[in-house]
Amino acid sequence: MTVALAIVLTGLGTYASRAVFIVAFADRTLPPRVEQALEYVGPATLAALVATLLLDGSGSLAVGVPEAAALAVGAAVAWRFRNLLAVVAAGMGVFWVTGLWF
Repeated sequence: MTVALAIVLTGLGTYASRAVFIVAFADRTLPPRVEQALEYVGPATLAALVATLLLDGSGSLAVGVPEAAALAVGAAVAWRFRNLLAVVAAGMGVFWVTGLWF
């Protein structure tokens, strides 16, 4: 299998896995409990990304200055604004900037 074929197949698989839900549920209304549960997908995904960032391959804590600063700023922005995009933007900005210095 060539690299190009692997990229194309991965892209098609990703597209199909997303499109099937759009096509299947386009004309249906989701139950309120499902809609309520879906509200937590974004924060849960962000928490999973943060957890993988803060742990090394052996599962021990590996936190440096950029990670700690980004986590603190992200938590403050989340507490103040309650906006997931603002949390990601602020946290990543601080992570990148402090990563240049440390």
